[in-house]
Amino acid sequence: MESLERFDQNQRIIEEFTAQWLANFPSDLGRLVHVALLRDVSTGWYRHPALAQAYSDICVHQALLFCHERLFEKVLEATLEQQEHDLRAWFAGMDVPPSEIANRWLELEFFRFLVPFGTPSYLRDLLFSNLRVILRLVASEQPPLVAVQ
Repeated sequence: MESLERFDQNQRIIEEFTAQWLANFPSDLGRLVHVALLRDVSTGWYRHPALAQAYSDICVHQALLFCHERLFEKVLEATLEQQEHDLRAWFAGMDVPPSEIANRWLELEFFRFLVPFGTPSYLRDLLFSNLRVILRLVASEQPPLVAVQ
């Protein structure tokens, strides 16, 4: 009976998290970045301050891990064109030219952070390959010149 209660609670957390926090992001890749940033890379635990006020740490962790895994799969299921569109949409929300962001992501290999722990290497490598191609394309683009007045 406890596992059914935990499942119900995790489902409530997932529904609350997706409705209140993930819905604000313009793309699946943006959602993936957001969830990945909620993971402590030292411990592997996902934390969310607002959810932690209403739910136990283990339930929040399990629910956010589930979201991370599903979003990772969803991004990989998208076409390369859709992945490029999503990446550009994510970068468009920042105050820095996309080419600069792309160069930083390539230099730091930030995209490695997007993979849930325990993901098979062939899926991880597929995402890395796709994002490297897209990031190199974006990095090669020069931002438009702004007239100085």
